[in-house]
Amino acid sequence: MADLRTFDLNLLIAFDLLMKERNVSRAAEKMFISQSAMSHVLQRLRQQLEDPLLVKTPAGMTPTPRALSLVAPVAAVLKEVEGLIRAPAPFDPANCRRAFNLAATDYVEALLLPKLAPHIARQAPGVDIHFKRTSSHFPLNALEQGEIDLILGFEVMLNPPKHLHCERLFDDYMVCVARIGHPLVNAGLTLEDYIDLPHILVSRTGASTGQVDSWLAEHGRERRVALTVSHFLSASLIVAQTDMVMASPKRTAEQFAQTLPLQLVPLPLELPHYDMVLVWHPLQDQDPANCWLRAEIRAACAALDH
Repeated sequence: MADLRTFDLNLLIAFDLLMKERNVSRAAEKMFISQSAMSHVLQRLRQQLEDPLLVKTPAGMTPTPRALSLVAPVAAVLKEVEGLIRAPAPFDPANCRRAFNLAATDYVEALLLPKLAPHIARQAPGVDIHFKRTSSHFPLNALEQGEIDLILGFEVMLNPPKHLHCERLFDDYMVCVARIGHPLVNAGLTLEDYIDLPHILVSRTGASTGQVDSWLAEHGRERRVALTVSHFLSASLIVAQTDMVMASPKRTAEQFAQTLPLQLVPLPLELPHYDMVLVWHPLQDQDPANCWLRAEIRAACAALDH
């Protein structure tokens, strides 16, 4: 009796061709092997299945009852295996019904969604996008378990593990934001004048200090943080109506300045540029839907500079 552990499954392909052609030479041509090689394959099949399978008769090669009983099951198995190994169909966003979960900050939401959401609504009306605010800890478990599809944020803050895919999208840098007409703020703002101003700190973690404070501390200086909030939107609304100032990524500040009486001036201190990155798990690297969404995010980021 044949044992699956010792049975050469490639023989099933030869069996299927032999049953269709009922001729060793023609079956050999279809398998791109010689007639003698196909004869050897037939002999192995007979040994494995313990049956003659094809018998010479005046009418040609005739299948045995055992062979005939295997024709349909073998064809079905080969068809199923072919379906398993066939490349997936191209992703069709128009007919996709799926929800994507993205982890990001309010910075990403405010900056990216106005570009991304309208395009997805037109191209993929059945796709839902859910933004989840990133916590102080990198959501590795949620990413590995498929609860989050993609993560967006500044690389220096995310510090993603090295085994994940991480792609740079664009960079940004901090500027000083104040209301138009502020009596002390202009393009020539000095460090001394900047320190003396009342500041708003945007802290999504509730921390009482930020990167500006770290830089000032390294240089033996300190500022007064008069107000701490968790969103750039509320901070911008307050800055527009008071003499408080805030340090904000330039791209977000420019967006709010389109509707609020805000001015942007250079910070009188040296902070690095920050890389905005897109992070995903290797398990999702070849997923057609995930590939499509990553491409849409890249396009939306490219449109920010136009």
